[in-house]
This record gives sequence, C-alpha cells and structure tokens, in this order.
Amino acid sequence: METRVAVMGIIVDDTENVSKLNELLHEYGKYIIGRMGIPYREKHINIMSVAIDAPQDVISALSGKIGNIEGISVKTAYAASK
Repeated sequence: METRVAVMGIIVDDTENVSKLNELLHEYGKYIIGRMGIPYREKHINIMSVAIDAPQDVISALSGKIGNIEGISVKTAYAASK
C-alpha cells in the first residue's frame, strides 16, 4: 500500500486530556517516524510535532481523532507525492 509522509502540528491547551492523545499516538506508533514536544510555560500550552509515514486514510483518521479531543488542536502538512 502506498504511503505518504506528513507532519502533524499539535497544540495542547488542556493537559487534562493529554493521556488520550498519548494513547492515540501509541496506537498509531508503527507509522510514527518521530515526535517532539515543547512546553511553552509562559502561554500554558504544549506544542508537538509528529512525523508520520502512513497511508492517506490512516493519517486522516489519526488527525481526525486527535482533533476530536477537547483542548487539543491539530493541523497536518503533507510532503509532495513522488
């Protein structure tokens, strides 16, 4: 199956639901190339990036599930298809 490379930018405004985010990232772990999290203490948020290589429908499903978690927002950028 053809895969795409993408990066998800995630902003965590409500750390109360971060366990749900971590569960999802663990569930999709076989597709994740790497992840980085940065606490921004002055603004009381956390900023994450997740690099992923997966089929388009898997990326869309993960992004949608993350976006449905209260207090967490996500945007996905895709590498050009080759």
